[in-house]
Amino acid sequence: MTSTAKRRWSRELETEVDGIAFDSTGPVLLHGYDPPAGGKWLDDVIPGKLGAFDRSTGERLWIAPCEVGYGRGFGAGIGQQGQVIVLGPSQGGHRIVRMSVANGELLEAADIQAFDTALVSADAVVCSNARLVWGLDALRLSETWSYGREGERYHGVVRLGGTVFVVVSNTDSGKYGVIRLDARTGAFKGNLVGLSLPIIRGIGATAETVVLVTSELDLILENDQRMDFMMKLASHPDEGPRDTLSLVALRADASPGEAPLWYSILETKPIDDLPDASITANSGKVYVERRAHLRALDALTGRELGAWTVPGLDEKIAWTVVDGAGLLAEETRVSVFELPA
Repeated sequence: MTSTAKRRWSRELETEVDGIAFDSTGPVLLHGYDPPAGGKWLDDVIPGKLGAFDRSTGERLWIAPCEVGYGRGFGAGIGQQGQVIVLGPSQGGHRIVRMSVANGELLEAADIQAFDTALVSADAVVCSNARLVWGLDALRLSETWSYGREGERYHGVVRLGGTVFVVVSNTDSGKYGVIRLDARTGAFKGNLVGLSLPIIRGIGATAETVVLVTSELDLILENDQRMDFMMKLASHPDEGPRDTLSLVALRADASPGEAPLWYSILETKPIDDLPDASITANSGKVYVERRAHLRALDALTGRELGAWTVPGLDEKIAWTVVDGAGLLAEETRVSVFELPA
């Protein structure tokens, strides 16, 4: 049964939000900017701001100018020694900065490569663009490793313990798969999924499980699972000839071709008619977002644990879930919702 998610707190903001960070401890971090009049500016980057808000009440703790502005790529999180790590574009190119979590004071900054995605952990930062995946030391702000192979493109990364999982595609065949890298050294640790899928739209990892948003699952299912898959496909209400949007969960240490833990056919509609769908994985749960609707699934079994309508989720700028709390950023508003499951 679907219910409306309970809003713990909400705040209207004077700036437009373009990035968020939320961890198990510490404040809610919001990155934003003041849009120029008429939406026009001369430089590639609009100057940014970073704000910290109490995770329980939404009380503003501080707002400070941020060396990182609005543009291509953003990442943030709490690093070591109670410091905030922020990455993104600046007037002088892409940078990583350390700021005080107490008051937003700028402590240090360093130039980095341009990136599309960044994962901030206390011990390290992992960045990626289409050509490379690389690691940064969260204290020294220096690059520690990089990984890239000719003929590969990289589309998204998640981290689970000491392993980074990277969505990769082959530039010749266009097929997608998932590789493993050592989070400390960047060493290649093998394939989770070979280059066999037509698309991977999303990836999440929790509880020693990796979950993918993909399609055409018969390409990776074992023979004894294909009959069950065909029966589920035939009984799907859309009555399409193939699955065009599906979830599949794999053991984090699985080998290519190994049977998944579970799978779910979401859509069989034509690709052009598919609704937006994305996932967030945390604390042993997978949260499936589709417009304003949210479902929580057990990561190991796929069993549904809860379902909610989340006001504003269909207009999200950014969204994440940590320990049963959902942080939603709309254009000029931020809210925290309680998601007991």
